Amino acid sequence: MNNMLTTRFAPSPTGFLHVGGLRTALYSYLYARKNGGKFLLRIEDTDLKRNSQEAVVAIREAFNWCGLDYDGEVTYQSKRFDLYKEYIQKLLDEGKAYKCYMSKVELDELRAAQEARKERPKYDGRYRDFTGTPPEGIEPVIRIKAPLDGVIEFKDGIKGDMKFNCADILDDFIIARSDGTPTYNFCVVIDDALMGVTHVIRGDDHLSNTPKQIILYEALGFKIPEFFHVAMINGSDGSKLSKRHGATDVMEYKNMGYLPEALLNFLIRLGWSHGDDEIFSMYDMLEFFDPHDINKSASTYNLTKLDWLNAHYIKTLPYERLADDMKYFGLDFRAINKGELLLNSLRERSKTLLELKNSALNIINEPEIYDEKALAKFISDEAKALLGEFKDELGDKDLSAKEYEEMTIAFLDNRGKKLKDIAQPIRIAITGGTVSPSIFEIIEVIGTQNLKSRITKLLSK
Repeated sequence: MNNMLTTRFAPSPTGFLHVGGLRTALYSYLYARKNGGKFLLRIEDTDLKRNSQEAVVAIREAFNWCGLDYDGEVTYQSKRFDLYKEYIQKLLDEGKAYKCYMSKVELDELRAAQEARKERPKYDGRYRDFTGTPPEGIEPVIRIKAPLDGVIEFKDGIKGDMKFNCADILDDFIIARSDGTPTYNFCVVIDDALMGVTHVIRGDDHLSNTPKQIILYEALGFKIPEFFHVAMINGSDGSKLSKRHGATDVMEYKNMGYLPEALLNFLIRLGWSHGDDEIFSMYDMLEFFDPHDINKSASTYNLTKLDWLNAHYIKTLPYERLADDMKYFGLDFRAINKGELLLNSLRERSKTLLELKNSALNIINEPEIYDEKALAKFISDEAKALLGEFKDELGDKDLSAKEYEEMTIAFLDNRGKKLKDIAQPIRIAITGGTVSPSIFEIIEVIGTQNLKSRITKLLSK
């Protein structure tokens, strides 16, 4: 059997990869990679009505964007039905499972009687030791012979010692439906065992499945993996994270201008910490992450924190990398005059790549409209006269930012003026508003002729 540490991520393909799912995948990925183990991807697509091939593509696309690689081929549960049937037959042959011929009417009657007595609804085991003639016209379900008393115990890597009383939570649960299709818990156990999964990291909404899965591991003679049940991510109001708190689809974050480094850094800190550190590169995560250190309690989604992290990565990633990412938004900085200067001057004040794009377009394109409040505040008759003189002084040559600054200071000194007398009027002429990086850097980007043309346009307004 496999001794190598092996984790897996096993989403259902229901449309996109949820950010909570990406966090689970990241935890599983880091633990495997850190320990020289294997990280596997399995698509739990046994519910043939809900499956979509597009959803599988979306999961893989999100993995690619985030730089998470997996080992081997993707496993699809829908292609493993023959395997599941083999193991169901094995349990039947060994007397560990049995056919149950209970009709829907009988089941409804049993449930109604239990509810009337205020009992927990559960199957009453009527076909557990049945040896008579099966009733006609009923396709049986297959049930596992579960222990009726005693306890199921295991040590959860996050929650600690877990103990479940069989009488309180179990009955002979179904492992194959009447049409022969296996149930979720059965497929998971077969797959995790045969794929050699040693550590299962998953959301704590799966905690209630664990006792059932342990019963199946034992019935099949498989080694039980170590379990880590991760608390949910809550929205800012304390309820389960949903679309009203922010995007839940991983690829939506790409479209909103977030960097994968920022999203992964944000997600790892939702439920795990290392001292007071906030910034974690993939290298740092691999060095420090241990699933035993994941918090027991739910974490709170905070978009301000994500914005802060994203701004950090926009400031610090190499120009070449950001230029590549900006192409996704239809802006090729390498094809823009002084593109590197422009990007580097904008990155200091951008929280997202979309903000960076809009700020860049604001400088590249001549303004069509001007901020009325800015005009009223900064464009006086005196400012117009000064701008006109400045334009005439500019000459025809393109200069560097430093040379434009020296020329402007000399121009102002000759007239007993200060930089504040002309900085905002120039900024309004270039962008239509009062917000931009250093005016001398943006003048270098647009060049002398373009600046003169924009001043003329403003003055003609």
